[in-house]
Amino acid sequence: MKVLQLIDSLEAGGAERVAVNYVNGLLDYVDGSYLCATRAEGLLKSSVNNAVGYLFLNKKTTIDFKAIWRLYRFIKKEGITVIHAHSSSYFLATLITILNPKLKLVWHDHYGKSEFLEQRPKRILLYCSKYFDHIFSVNSKLKEWASSQLKAKTVSYLPNYAVVGDTVLSTELKGTEGKRIVCLANLRPQKDHLNLLKAFKLVAKNNPDWTLHLIGKDFEDAYSRQVFEYIKSGALKDHVFFYGSCEDVSAILLACDIGVLSSQSEGLPLALLEYGLANLAVVSTNVGECNQIIKNEKTGLLVNAEDSNALGSAIMSSIEDLNLRRVHAKQLTRLINTDFSETKTLQAIANTYALL
Repeated sequence: MKVLQLIDSLEAGGAERVAVNYVNGLLDYVDGSYLCATRAEGLLKSSVNNAVGYLFLNKKTTIDFKAIWRLYRFIKKEGITVIHAHSSSYFLATLITILNPKLKLVWHDHYGKSEFLEQRPKRILLYCSKYFDHIFSVNSKLKEWASSQLKAKTVSYLPNYAVVGDTVLSTELKGTEGKRIVCLANLRPQKDHLNLLKAFKLVAKNNPDWTLHLIGKDFEDAYSRQVFEYIKSGALKDHVFFYGSCEDVSAILLACDIGVLSSQSEGLPLALLEYGLANLAVVSTNVGECNQIIKNEKTGLLVNAEDSNALGSAIMSSIEDLNLRRVHAKQLTRLINTDFSETKTLQAIANTYALL
């Protein structure tokens, strides 16, 4: 069994990190583990194990015949038997499967707006889904949606898992040690950084020595401009620091104290798992399947989405009670090691491949 993970880019996003975790982890479970980045490389390329077979297509358009031919030849040459396509790379994977019907095609649905599935475009996806031998969905809402709306042979819910990175801290973090709050999220509207900033404004008023650290890709769009304008107009520039995408995320998290996620919509966010592995106390909005990881007042604190007052209050509760933070962090780490382990997930994936 030889398996190719197909992903649009190797930028530091959730789906991208999952693809890299899989291609590295599956080295011990399959005969050959391969990775193809179709459109762009990025920070995560350095995390790919040297034993992984790697291809960068540099695909320029939706139907790039040169890129399609290169991928087709690579698959033939390496004897690949399964394509595991992540997110929007399903379209290219479908074209390749039409050209080579012996291939098995698995699609991994990482859709981050599972609260708004009625708005999800599906015309092309519906057509392609008849070629899918299996769909992995990152939460139960997506599984139910795929089962009822698409034409894949089988569908299953597969929770994400995170791995502890061995990076050394190279980012120069601002703020005071022991008083750092971190948010690991690309600057996308569904991550609702504005809600977090409004909440943190309340926090900073009562705890001026605490700082907020934002890690994630800046897409330099209207939403991004809103975020930075709010930081400036809200007099937060001495309390909120943005670092962009970072290679040393694991080390940054270890240097922080509270992890926060303020999303309007989620699947099952990798960030929460990474917070737990870094032994952080966590405050999160209750969206998607965040409540499968953050059990309110047991493994962290949950609040309603788009409620900056509740979010601010929860962060302050965590700040004011060091023992509470330690208990929540310990319980969260234990939950992740039990229910979201790498070994358990990789075995489930390998078993699914074997049944195709």
